[in-house]
Amino acid sequence: MENKQYLTFSSQNLHYGIEAALVQEIFPIPELTPIVETFTNIIGIINLREQTVPIMHLDLLQGHPLKGCHFSDYVIIMQCDDLQMGLVVHQLDEVLELNTEVIETEPSTELICDINPAFIAGVYQGDYGNIILLNLKTLVRQLDAVLPLIWDAQMQLDIMAESSNNEVEQQLEQELSQQNEELQMPQITSSFFDLYCPDATPEERAIFRQRADNIRKQTESLKVTNKLMPMAVISLSNQYFGLDLELVRAFTNISNLTPIPCCPNHIVGNMNLRGEIVTLVDIRNVLNLPTTPISVGSPAVVVQVDDIVAGLPVDQVLEMTYLNPTDMTSLSGILSDFGEQYLQGTAFFQEKMLNILDLPKILTQGKLAVNEEV
Repeated sequence: MENKQYLTFSSQNLHYGIEAALVQEIFPIPELTPIVETFTNIIGIINLREQTVPIMHLDLLQGHPLKGCHFSDYVIIMQCDDLQMGLVVHQLDEVLELNTEVIETEPSTELICDINPAFIAGVYQGDYGNIILLNLKTLVRQLDAVLPLIWDAQMQLDIMAESSNNEVEQQLEQELSQQNEELQMPQITSSFFDLYCPDATPEERAIFRQRADNIRKQTESLKVTNKLMPMAVISLSNQYFGLDLELVRAFTNISNLTPIPCCPNHIVGNMNLRGEIVTLVDIRNVLNLPTTPISVGSPAVVVQVDDIVAGLPVDQVLEMTYLNPTDMTSLSGILSDFGEQYLQGTAFFQEKMLNILDLPKILTQGKLAVNEEV
């Protein structure tokens, strides 16, 4: 029996997967440079560390009209055949090891709905239910026909950005518009918000733009190697914390909450996660952070340490990234307001201190110990 790891995500009540080995990084959706009329599933481009990366949307792959992007969406950056592409998804699930023997490589139309069969590598039918596995090589080949147009469009944007003379700008706009009509170039609109996020608040628009600025400025390579530590970045009480991504099973919202009588305050209750009962544990107390009300709808991260499975309520899941261990500073000599015995170290993340949590110690030692008797 051969198992392979897949990153899974959901949309329109369907579950999808992509080979985890092809995933380079994941981050909350930034402001995109929209491109329309490419006759593909591409909705725009981003500047990722001075590299132009085309972005597709999962809803379009499903054959549905694009209703827009959401503030809570994520972009999955993948690479295949030396080409990078991004995919916008509404909900990230977890990394699963799937038995390749129960993958149907020629699935029926009932299983794949309205999705182009060329984009599907197969459908997993096993213990985790039906998971549609995307064929990244086919998606990348779809980009071949439009990548020259996208690069040319990026050059147009660069020229417009560098020009400071209004007359020159107007002349360039006229020339480029004429070229677009003659060459059937993709049309660029400067309004990501008008097209995809018309209801975004001023605060959300500022965050969208800050996200775009962050991924453009990052210069260090985030390629997946054995030397880098995969991290989920979360926020608790306006502080950033890092979780070992290899211990994370799922990102979810608390859909149900059952209190447990006669338990300490840090045991919030139980929730049902796809048929599995998961205990919710509030780690704020042990980190000397103020507690906040936790209710149905609050975000949570489901983690597993050995045989212990627990849900950690959080304020927000910010990003999935990779941390170079050499960038992490030990806690010796550092004054911290947090429970130092539960931290592995600190690092800078987007100009803010990131505290790396020691989850095994949090869940197995001290007053937050979780066991089967809870």
